[in-house]
Amino acid sequence: MTQHGNQDLALEHIHPPCQSACPVHQGVRDYLLAIATGDFDRSLAIIKETNPLPFVCGTICAHHCEDECRRNDVDKPPSIRGLKRFALEYGNAKAAPPAEGPTVEGKVAVIGAGPAGLTAAYDLTRMGADVTVFDSDEMAGGAVRHYIPLYRLPDEAIDQDIDEIAEQGVKFKYGVELGKDITIEQLEKEGYNSILLAMGLPVSRGLNLPGSEGEGILNALPFLKQVKREGFKFEGSPSVIVIGGGNVAMDVARSALRSGAGRVKLACLECDDEMPAFSWEIEEAQEEGVEMNPSWGPDEIVRENGKIKGLSLVECTCVFDDQGRFNPEFNKENQEMLEGDLVIFAIGQGGDPEPVRSEIEVDERGRIVFDPRTMATSRPGVFACGEMVTGPGTAVQSMGNGRVAAKAIAGYLQGVPFDSAALEEVPELEKLDSQVAEEVDRVERNSIPMMTPEERVRHFKQAELGYDVETAICEARRCLTCAAGAQRIDELCVNCLTCVRICPYDVPVINEEGTVTIRNEQCQACGLCMGVCPVYAIKFRSSYIEEAAEAIEPAVQELAAKRNGEPAMLAITCAYGAFAMPEFLNKEYKDTVVVRYPCVGKVDSLHLLKAIEAGADGVVVVGCTESDKFKCQYKEISQWAEKRVNHAGDLIASMGLEKERISFTELPGEEINKFEQVVAEAARKLKEAGSSSDDTEAE
Repeated sequence: MTQHGNQDLALEHIHPPCQSACPVHQGVRDYLLAIATGDFDRSLAIIKETNPLPFVCGTICAHHCEDECRRNDVDKPPSIRGLKRFALEYGNAKAAPPAEGPTVEGKVAVIGAGPAGLTAAYDLTRMGADVTVFDSDEMAGGAVRHYIPLYRLPDEAIDQDIDEIAEQGVKFKYGVELGKDITIEQLEKEGYNSILLAMGLPVSRGLNLPGSEGEGILNALPFLKQVKREGFKFEGSPSVIVIGGGNVAMDVARSALRSGAGRVKLACLECDDEMPAFSWEIEEAQEEGVEMNPSWGPDEIVRENGKIKGLSLVECTCVFDDQGRFNPEFNKENQEMLEGDLVIFAIGQGGDPEPVRSEIEVDERGRIVFDPRTMATSRPGVFACGEMVTGPGTAVQSMGNGRVAAKAIAGYLQGVPFDSAALEEVPELEKLDSQVAEEVDRVERNSIPMMTPEERVRHFKQAELGYDVETAICEARRCLTCAAGAQRIDELCVNCLTCVRICPYDVPVINEEGTVTIRNEQCQACGLCMGVCPVYAIKFRSSYIEEAAEAIEPAVQELAAKRNGEPAMLAITCAYGAFAMPEFLNKEYKDTVVVRYPCVGKVDSLHLLKAIEAGADGVVVVGCTESDKFKCQYKEISQWAEKRVNHAGDLIASMGLEKERISFTELPGEEINKFEQVVAEAARKLKEAGSSSDDTEAE
């Protein structure tokens, strides 16, 4: 974007916090705006610009973006992950072709078809490389395919992502195990110029407790895979004890309930506030009947005649030491007994170094020797990524790491040194000023609809139901569109202070030099200041206002085909709320065409005059009033929009045209079906005004 001495130049390269927090840097703000304005296809296209696994992420993403959302400074963040799923269900778009042609050449083998390997394969293929993904299983997806329960992630979601990755040109070879069916050396002899190891953490860890040998002991990953792939069911209704407090432990506990366990009791070292599982996973497990026993460490698996009778626990008083290291302390004087028939260990996963031990360097703890800055192993041309080198994390974090590995391999194929430390870290916006946050309207978050707990535990069908159209539009509208708002053009600004006076959020301020600073990082993007600036010294960082204004002339040209003796009307409406609903967008209107603005507060008087100049008989600006369903988060919109419309009307009246050719009205969202009546009334008044004018001229 060309700058004109703009004091906010540095902000051109700043992401909203949601985008910076996302490991694959999704354009969250923009795809939420597209949903909020009813353009679901565009929303999906934006998602697919940076995300090769959108269906997986739309279903199970840990939504790190929400943790950093600035709406946390106001109330609660939008349900970004839920809205991604909505875009996938209601939008229609394929991944766009790469912006550039092929930039790398070479043959690459990716070992492991989990999120990290798939992301790297996708990116490298789009760069021009010839990529084959090898996996020891018969289906791609890695941990998300085999270990995440069906009630959270249906196979169909993964299949859709894999199909689109294959459409990009990535090849897959299944049932091929590294170290058994192939070796690194064999792949090199077959002409692969680079090899990426992305095998994840396939080994479940247990504990060497007294009583841990014998029947009735299960490990988390084999159990989850057996449940998901084989439909495992318990015999009888055993009491199951799960050891662990992470996300995998929650999946195990909830899967055990669905697999016929009579009771499920979970014990973990951490206290309630320290449990590593996501809060929503813990809450849903508790809703379904999992009994939580935090701050207890396993001491012994108690057996009687070889059969498990329960788990002896000792109170855990502290999990981490002063340096934050895992170093639990126990109160041996406080012990408890959990009665149960089976014990499942869910205390973590590890890597398996055996397939590569003889070909690349492995340390004394069985970890691949790996340089996180170059993504390289000890063997030239062999790289590694994902949880096997980063340790346990979320799927989207693995995807981000796979993306870095793809860049490292691209550099290797091009003969260009790579250092991940040199990758540009885009700075994010600071938090909202407390005074600005206080002025932002509170709007309650729309929870993602779920099956009832009683229904959920009866089967493995997807528990989350997803948003309907109206709710998704309203939830997406809660986005603050950070870093999309007003910025000052220095050489045009005359420091008249009009923007300081009008802003309902007190964003423009007078600085120490006595000139105006528009704090773009605090702007709420209502647009009121743009329309009142007498010298047009304010522009928006986002292009959506220009896009709306540029749509006016083509719309007016379309009006020419609608003329049938009645006034041909251009309706400029809000793009949010009821005006984003499909029943409004998909309807054809007689004698009328519609141009939507992201709030009519952004309509400038000049835009209205240009519509008349382009040939519109009349222009009616239709704003929205507050309603129970559709909440407008902007302030003072109606009064300023009406003033601009009246100003434009006065200008055309001074030129001898009917002032009624430009008018303003409002429509509650619940009364969107009256839109045609509203426009027809504006046309009637225009027609009457024209007739009166003709009569006056005749006299």
